Amino acid sequence: MDILSLIPSFGGLIYTIIAFVVALSIIVSVHEYGHYIIGRWSGIHADVFSLGFGPVLFARNDRFGTRWQIAALPFGGYVKFKGDADAASGKDGEAMAVLTAAERRTTMHGAPLWARAATVAAGPLFNFAFAILIFTGFFMWRGVATDTPVVGSVNPLPALSEALHPGDAILALDGTATPDNPAFYAAIGQLTSKPSVTYRIRRDGVDLDVEGPFPFPPLVGGVNPGTPAAKAGIQSGDVVQSINGTAIHAFDDLIKTIPTFEGKPLTLQIWRPAAGEGEAQIITATLVPKRMDLPTRDGGFETRWAIGLTSGLFYEPLTRHPGPGEALSDAVWQTFDIIRTSISGLQHIVTGAISTCNLSGPIGIAETSGAAASLGLVAFIWFIAVLSTAVGLMNLFPIPVLDGGHLLFHAYEAITRRPPSDKALRVLMGSGLILLLALMAFALTNDVFCP
Repeated sequence: MDILSLIPSFGGLIYTIIAFVVALSIIVSVHEYGHYIIGRWSGIHADVFSLGFGPVLFARNDRFGTRWQIAALPFGGYVKFKGDADAASGKDGEAMAVLTAAERRTTMHGAPLWARAATVAAGPLFNFAFAILIFTGFFMWRGVATDTPVVGSVNPLPALSEALHPGDAILALDGTATPDNPAFYAAIGQLTSKPSVTYRIRRDGVDLDVEGPFPFPPLVGGVNPGTPAAKAGIQSGDVVQSINGTAIHAFDDLIKTIPTFEGKPLTLQIWRPAAGEGEAQIITATLVPKRMDLPTRDGGFETRWAIGLTSGLFYEPLTRHPGPGEALSDAVWQTFDIIRTSISGLQHIVTGAISTCNLSGPIGIAETSGAAASLGLVAFIWFIAVLSTAVGLMNLFPIPVLDGGHLLFHAYEAITRRPPSDKALRVLMGSGLILLLALMAFALTNDVFCP
């Protein structure tokens, strides 16, 4: 990645930094509040709750004796419990030595094992719960597709999009019945790429046959940040009409055609719908595809030439508003799917199945933050939920200084009936810090040097 390409202008850099700081601050606040509130409920006193590091800009003490502060470097945060020597929860031996038994109970190091483990685990769990809460709200607000294929609204296309109307129920595609959504998508899989498809529809109680566009036309449903398509200025809603002069009719044509050029420059003719009272435009975009490791439906990854586009149906499905229980269930599965995909990606990186360039560092995350924010508040909030899930998962890794490392120490104590020695903890914490810094440095070099 060319680092200068991340900074199209000074204003763009500031926008990206602000978006990154806002997203990270929200996620860190949720994470640390999880530690704080469960610790307090478990009888462990928090001396300091800090959002950021370094010089303190603002501080106040609450009625529980906790100092709440905002520091100058807004790239993290911590809770310093009573008896901690530092923000990483190292033990302050001298302070602990002069405490009474009752006072030791209010420290992280003198509390019962269950209280310490619950306090540590609360940070990542609050990140997951926060993401689930956001996803639940999204599903309840935006709705979910009805069980049968019914047109909610029609996306603008160069031709044939007017053939179907909002409220049309799709009964069959080219003669294949589509009584429900699984059958509808199965029927799409049987189609060959062509300019039009025969739709059997029910409109106002009358069954009709109409010629409409291919269900998944080369319509841009989304553009992934930092990809060739994003850098070429391709936008959601664009329709790719040809690649290097070859006409395409389905999004699958894009997927199949791009690899045949083996990374050579591509010229895309794009139809862009009218904006406001303007007219539709025909524009040309030239870009160079890159090899990407993309997740597959079976949980694996495939490596192929791509430009960073996601597909979209030619219509928006009719939606219904689910109840809280259904929305919550869908949100849990959404969060679980993010965790599953992340773990699968890390496994593939470790085994060498996919490139290590798939591991992003702070620059890559900041770029994605800015890109999500530029798409609007809805996209930015969704991104925060995804990032919160990733932060919660990362903190569960069994690396000393991370929550997962502390939980590993607690598991050792539960099994052996004694905690690791102070000397062993110091060595492990130091080693964990070095490992974490090395991983961060490696991810940062990915941001700068990966294509």
